[in-house]
Amino acid sequence: MSDRTGSDPGLGTTDALAAAPVSGGAIRSARRGRDRDGRDRERRGPVAKLRRLGIGTSWPAKVSWVFLVAIVLVALAGPLLISADPVRQTSSAMLPFGSPGHLLGTDDLGRDELARLVHGARPLLFVAFASTALAAVIGTGVGLLAGYAGGVVEQVLMRVVDLALAFPSILLVILLVAAAGPGTTSLVVGVGVSLAPGLARLARALAARETARDYIVAARLGGTRTPRVLVQEILPNIAGPMVAQVVMTLSVAAGFAAGLSYLGLGIQPPTPDWGYMVQAGQEFLYSAPRLVVLPAALTLLFVVACNFVGDDLRDALDPKGTA
Repeated sequence: MSDRTGSDPGLGTTDALAAAPVSGGAIRSARRGRDRDGRDRERRGPVAKLRRLGIGTSWPAKVSWVFLVAIVLVALAGPLLISADPVRQTSSAMLPFGSPGHLLGTDDLGRDELARLVHGARPLLFVAFASTALAAVIGTGVGLLAGYAGGVVEQVLMRVVDLALAFPSILLVILLVAAAGPGTTSLVVGVGVSLAPGLARLARALAARETARDYIVAARLGGTRTPRVLVQEILPNIAGPMVAQVVMTLSVAAGFAAGLSYLGLGIQPPTPDWGYMVQAGQEFLYSAPRLVVLPAALTLLFVVACNFVGDDLRDALDPKGTA
């Protein structure tokens, strides 16, 4: 009786290949191919790209990146996931941790503490990001123009910057916010204007360094217009250290926003805000320390994480400046 595959018309090609013996070398080759494919996918993944850029190489930086991303996600999506109303007052006041329906308890007015912490992240982050963006636009623009133009333009602009830096930043913020009145808009403008001079000095130093380079001299001799030189030539080459400094400025903006809310010049009640929550809870510091410790700890961790992330970006984007 014959076992040959070819003699059986009912046995297909696939069955024939399955019935054929496979050597150990072929199996090892297939495994090596799969391993190479897996390593290639890892090299092309987002984590590998960040590692090649030198981002997130230390444990403090990794933890800080994770914390910042988590805080931003909580600020954006948290209010959609928490059903409790952060401003609704109830008779269940000062409930402790783990109370039914109130995981972190309630405050002196019966408001859910977890809901207030989650909803309080959004106003603080909005003020911090908006004021930092405003400071970056003003500071980078003034610094670029001063460093590129030089001469009288640089002297006038930098004297104005030095005059602004002569005032303590927190005092300048308080004066600006007090003059415009408490509120989100005045807080963003006040913090942004007070932080712009520091970024302007850095942008001016970087722009002056780039202006002396051959490619800028060639662009000038070629008749390239000043706005194009600033935006397309100089700005991309100073973006690395500027981005790192802007992220570190974000921590200062968050501290100012929380501090002014604590003083009553920032986000106004009943809108939940971490700074105001610290001020409202300090009366119960000994009887219910969670009302102060939780918002204060979150603010502190956000500020520290911004500093670590800024250092990480500076090391990655401006290695010459940190050498």
